Amino acid sequence: MFSRSYKLTGLCPLLSRSFSTSRLSFSNIGKQAIPISQSVQCFTEEIPYEFCKTFRKGKSIYSLDRNIVVKGPKGSLKMAVPSFVSISHDNNYINVKVEDPEDRIQRSMWGTSRATIQNHVIGITEGHIAIVKFVGTGFRAVIEDGEDGKKYVALRVGFPYIPKVRVPDGITVSCPNPTRLLVEGLDKQQVKLFAARIREFKKPEPYKGKGIYVDDETITLKEKKIK
Repeated sequence: MFSRSYKLTGLCPLLSRSFSTSRLSFSNIGKQAIPISQSVQCFTEEIPYEFCKTFRKGKSIYSLDRNIVVKGPKGSLKMAVPSFVSISHDNNYINVKVEDPEDRIQRSMWGTSRATIQNHVIGITEGHIAIVKFVGTGFRAVIEDGEDGKKYVALRVGFPYIPKVRVPDGITVSCPNPTRLLVEGLDKQQVKLFAARIREFKKPEPYKGKGIYVDDETITLKEKKIK
């Protein structure tokens, strides 16, 4: 039999170290500076206490007590953040910071805040776009004016009725051709959410590939089983 003699613990060293002792790493996304042009302004503003929203993480409750405001040629966008998130300027760059980068909650908010601010910077300078494609015989979209003065997207996707989706404020839609719908806006999240809402009416099916696709979405077609 083989003899096993391990010092101190009496256990195999590979088994005695169950958890990593390395130092927590900072957010790789959060620490990256955001480049901005001279036409972009970014600053914080306090939110009155009675209008502050809160969120819970574990047993802790955090208050979103300030807005990070981004202004540019196309308009302005705001993002509510907790007090431990802040920004600083360095020439033509924005740096997003948190009070304690080693805190798990702050580290997660660090990356999220930085990504959202960057999307806002792109939105107020270039805008965001989603391309909605209609695949199927007779599938198409039509933009109509509603009696309330709002724009509606009428969907002809094989239903016995024509569903109509109201275009939300801050979003513009256009039809370069009947099977293509362009959704544009400053807020990337709202643009993608509206495109996803339209897609819900006729998700791509895996046998003939008919349905509503968003951007570069593709599916793998399945073969029908022959009994």
